[in-house]
Amino acid sequence: MSVQPVREETMIINMGPQHPSTHGVLRLVLELDGEYVVSCRPVLGYLHTGIEKNTEYRTWQQGVTFVTRADYLSPFFNEVAYCLAVERLLGIEAPPRAQVIRVMVMELNRIASHLLWLATTGLELGAISIMLYAWRERELLLQIFEMITGLRMNHAYVRVGGLSMDLPEGGTDSIRGFLDLMPGRLHEYEELLTGNPIWRQRTVGIGAISTADMLELGVTGPCLRAGGLALDLRKSQPYCGYEAYEFDVPTRTEADCFARYAVRVDEIRQSLRIVEQCLDRLEPGPVMVTDPKVRWPAQLSVGPDGIGNSEEYVRHIMEESMEALINHFKIVTQGFKVPAGEVYQPVESPRGELGHYVVSNGESRPYRVHIRGPSFVNLQAIPRMVEGALIADVIAIVASLDPVMGDADR
Repeated sequence: MSVQPVREETMIINMGPQHPSTHGVLRLVLELDGEYVVSCRPVLGYLHTGIEKNTEYRTWQQGVTFVTRADYLSPFFNEVAYCLAVERLLGIEAPPRAQVIRVMVMELNRIASHLLWLATTGLELGAISIMLYAWRERELLLQIFEMITGLRMNHAYVRVGGLSMDLPEGGTDSIRGFLDLMPGRLHEYEELLTGNPIWRQRTVGIGAISTADMLELGVTGPCLRAGGLALDLRKSQPYCGYEAYEFDVPTRTEADCFARYAVRVDEIRQSLRIVEQCLDRLEPGPVMVTDPKVRWPAQLSVGPDGIGNSEEYVRHIMEESMEALINHFKIVTQGFKVPAGEVYQPVESPRGELGHYVVSNGESRPYRVHIRGPSFVNLQAIPRMVEGALIADVIAIVASLDPVMGDADR
């Protein structure tokens, strides 16, 4: 009887184009040798929304409602990056109270994003309890966001020149209640996972990548800091007054899935520190610039000529001042013009460096808005992370990157 030769060819399979460990639609073309991954090719584009192109057909202020939907799990960061870029072109700066509130909502959003990552990653790896717990705390944050902005997601709360409105009555009390609750809940998470043998088997040593490789590929955020490099734009290129806040940049050295988990949990603690400082720094004052070329009349907490509040000012322009009424309609319908120029404004989002490249040709609409999404860049590291890994580990590795496909495709 003749001996049959051993088959040596590899198998090509599709993981996706939709998979639980991605927030959106991603396709991975995997080459397998048995249970081991030989190569991987990520395929993007299934969630393209045309957000960048849409901004070119809207006024500068209307652009906020589009960019907030790019990374729908951290909308405040897109809003702030876009508005800071436009404000730099205009040569204006939001009032101090608005700056503090911007920092506060961004850090609360960072916590919410990391909680969702922890919940979904735990679910994908079989840790059902942590999914329920992290989702419970995130719900509290979404209720706070709804109280402040009127919406749970895609807020369009940050505007060019400041904010759409001030904090509501009782808003700071709700935030302080969350700050009091969260440290104990974080301890519960770590009790469940950090020493859990199954969690450690699924994450320790899985998806490791060198810091040099990450720098070569442009990886940023918690993934890079899990490799030992304390690169955080809030420290290296501060914006919104971050240089005045005291916080640490958590790092690990293992650069594996467990290290990325540990960094994100530590980042939640640092964000709680920053939010507490924001509450202590809140001083009375306007939340929108008073430049009549930029703000809508109703966005003034105190109108010109001694008129006491926005409601009275709206009554003033409707009944007394034809010039103010005409100016109001021009700002709402036509928008304001931005001096010609270009600017790149990065911020430190929950996934890494989120940058907005904004170009103006001097008109009332952007000439170009390009978003440097950290998810898009970080996904380039997947092939190096999964090569040689088991196919079951691909799920943990992709989840540890925390990609949001709306951030990648735009």
